[in-house]
Amino acid sequence: MARIPTRLAGPAQVSNVAATKYTVPALTKTVVRHVHISNPSASAVTFTLSIGADAAAVRLYDALSIPANTVRDDYWYVVLAAAEIVQALAGTNNILTLTLDGDELVLG
Repeated sequence: MARIPTRLAGPAQVSNVAATKYTVPALTKTVVRHVHISNPSASAVTFTLSIGADAAAVRLYDALSIPANTVRDDYWYVVLAAAEIVQALAGTNNILTLTLDGDELVLG
């Protein structure tokens, strides 16, 4: 089983509607290890991140306030199965920048 460290998504701006940022490839498991969120604006902006189609039950961040002119780095170990998705949205359109890093484990 090959483990491939990779940037899973971004850096890319986050819209104010839930959008898929990453989809686990077929025959692969993915471990999300690092979430980087940047807010270069002069105002706080909320951030929501979910595994699967966005809904309260699948959110890892639920309207988390990212302060003005800050960066947030969180280190995780979240395992995703083939075809699972990661979705994100922000309270204000195209202000926050999101980058996801992790390992893809090719099973086949």
